[in-house]
Amino acid sequence: MPKEEKKLNIGGQAVIEGVMIRGMKHNITAVRSKNKIITKHDRIKQRKGKFYKLPIARGFYNLVDMLVLGTRSLMWSADQQLEEEEKITKKEMTFSFLFAFLFGIGLFVILPYFATNLIGFFEESQPLFFNLIDGMIRITVFFIYIFAISLMKDVQILFKYHGAEHMAIHCYEKGKKLTVDNIKKFSTLHPRCGTAFIMIVLVASILVFSIITPVLLTVFPGLLKMSAFPRRTILVVVRILLIPIIAGLSYEFLKFSAKNEKHSIMRVLIWPGLLMQKVTTKRPNKKQIEVAKKAVEKIIRLEKGKAL
Repeated sequence: MPKEEKKLNIGGQAVIEGVMIRGMKHNITAVRSKNKIITKHDRIKQRKGKFYKLPIARGFYNLVDMLVLGTRSLMWSADQQLEEEEKITKKEMTFSFLFAFLFGIGLFVILPYFATNLIGFFEESQPLFFNLIDGMIRITVFFIYIFAISLMKDVQILFKYHGAEHMAIHCYEKGKKLTVDNIKKFSTLHPRCGTAFIMIVLVASILVFSIITPVLLTVFPGLLKMSAFPRRTILVVVRILLIPIIAGLSYEFLKFSAKNEKHSIMRVLIWPGLLMQKVTTKRPNKKQIEVAKKAVEKIIRLEKGKAL
């Protein structure tokens, strides 16, 4: 019997009226515009050096690359739905990215921190309980945010393309021919999804903050007192600076869980991320599946060195 071909490691995200699929060397964005499917191909710049392959470091840089590629694809997909005079400029794209980043920091780092202080838990005297409450508030804020945006009509369409992306990737990974009928048979939930990654980040942040903060308060109390900035401001900045480490750890866990998803313990650990995907993914229609199918087909050809 011929040896089974090794499956490519591909992932992606939903964009405006389409999906983006990323491989190791190439990136394809496919969208439906004016009742036809159009695609955009980008080469992924390869990071050289052993440092970028180290555990944790590779996770952080992979996240950075995904954010950059995802933002570009999202902006390009939005442009395809607009007239020429309405196209998004690079300046507007940069501003949107910075605003989204700062909004995320404010909503998921600064707000939970000060809210925990307001309800009577203080990091200086109760680091463990403080970080547990802080983490619970952060997760609650995330749930509320996701449910709130899921009520918007445009976001519901985005979530359908998110579902189509997962279904098409499942179909490929299971070795089935990429047809609309085959893709329809698969689940919209996927263990390597970005929603699952965010859930892992939220839980990992509780663990990291619970370990780092007591160390900081114990080892560097004098430095904190000597600083011209308020102690709580410094501790918030430390949390922001720890994001790359948390992202790297979360990436490693996500990769490990995807390889061992059939293990009973791992099923329990990845369950919250899959549960959230019941909100962030919806069953797509035929046209939406066709867009995801096109993107996956093209990325497979490119990654195998074939011409489009």
